[in-house]
Amino acid sequence: MSNAIFLDFEKTIAEYEGHIEELRRSSENVNVLEEITILEEKRKKELSLIYTDLTPWQKVQVARHPNRPHAQDYIKNLIEDFTPLAGDRNFAEDKAIIGGIGRFRGQSVVIMGTEKGHDTESRLKHNFGMAKPEGYRKAQRLMRLAEQFNLPIITLVDTSGAFPGKEAEERGQAEAIARSIDICLDIKVPLISIIIGEGGSGGAIALAAANSIFMLEHSIYSVISPEGCASILWRSSEMNKIAAKALKITAQDLKELKIIDDIIPEPIGGAHRFPTEAMTTVANRIEKELTDLQKIESGILKQMRADKFLEMTRL
Repeated sequence: MSNAIFLDFEKTIAEYEGHIEELRRSSENVNVLEEITILEEKRKKELSLIYTDLTPWQKVQVARHPNRPHAQDYIKNLIEDFTPLAGDRNFAEDKAIIGGIGRFRGQSVVIMGTEKGHDTESRLKHNFGMAKPEGYRKAQRLMRLAEQFNLPIITLVDTSGAFPGKEAEERGQAEAIARSIDICLDIKVPLISIIIGEGGSGGAIALAAANSIFMLEHSIYSVISPEGCASILWRSSEMNKIAAKALKITAQDLKELKIIDDIIPEPIGGAHRFPTEAMTTVANRIEKELTDLQKIESGILKQMRADKFLEMTRL
């Protein structure tokens, strides 16, 4: 209970969990245990009620929840014998993008993802998941490495966007992102991308121009954040909720618009409440998709990817 972080629309859930925790500390007699069971059932029903009807702004909050499993969590739990590969062989190592080689359920893969970090120290280390040009150039290197050894690629996207600082622009941020997108479209191995939290702007697309693009049920994917949109159009943070709805940033909106291929369901209450269950669901979907994509000839894989994104321009 002490580690729980409740969002502003989860006040009733917080009250239930607080009451349950108090009862657990007070006694273990039969009557108390029965009351705990009743409260837990009420909490479960309330969670289901809330999470089956989230607004776009509420989904933004869930997607950014600090306890959601991050790229490092997926790699740790799903990849065996992971060997991290660092550096862009040009300027520096960027810790906002982590990647390397490992085995996913017996299959050798290259996996990479944007990592935000869980606490202050790790967030600073990973620059809050905002990659600099060297991060995208590292991603390019790993994608070409995967192609050289005929390994499928899995990318995990969770970023508010590329780092917007002056030094990043000086080192060619726009070119690095564009080149990453170009290589995503050019490689001849299967590329699967999952938006696990926040998919922001070109910083997300640089890793997500894939054969198969999936979003977790309560993740978001957008060219700009609701706050950024509200600031530009209305110069007011009070319009964040309206911006979130207008931008069509939810998995459900983007599936309808055919921007993504499918939605991966989350446990009731969100991936941050049941991270192991959420990661297992993601792994099952990746395994199925890898099996299907590996049956397709490499040249056709590349053409399918190009056709997918050309079709988006005709929507």
